[in-house]
Amino acid sequence: MSFDLKEKRYIKETGVESRIAAIVEPVANDLGYALVRIKLTQENGCTLQIMAEDANGNFNITDCEKLSKDLSPVLDVEDPIDREYHLEVSSPGIDRPLVRARDFAAFIGFEAKIEAQ
Repeated sequence: MSFDLKEKRYIKETGVESRIAAIVEPVANDLGYALVRIKLTQENGCTLQIMAEDANGNFNITDCEKLSKDLSPVLDVEDPIDREYHLEVSSPGIDRPLVRARDFAAFIGFEAKIEAQ
């Protein structure tokens, strides 16, 4: 069940997260990954969370390492965050956000939790 890595995401980041998404998405796509979500939190001072998946909807520890390794120098050069931060690259996980039409289609009939941002 392969899909288009560049399929439109219906959840869009704003502000700094939007700038980071514009930096991260091309790097992720070049590696064969689709960006799921970018989130900047105040955990551990400041944490940049990046969720991604491959064309089959998977993302294992090797994928996390590969994306993190390729993103780190790009983020260092672009410097989108004005302070020190922790980079956290992960799979969407079991409570994944639904961000593309294919996500909603895949989870028809399942219970969903809606949160305002």
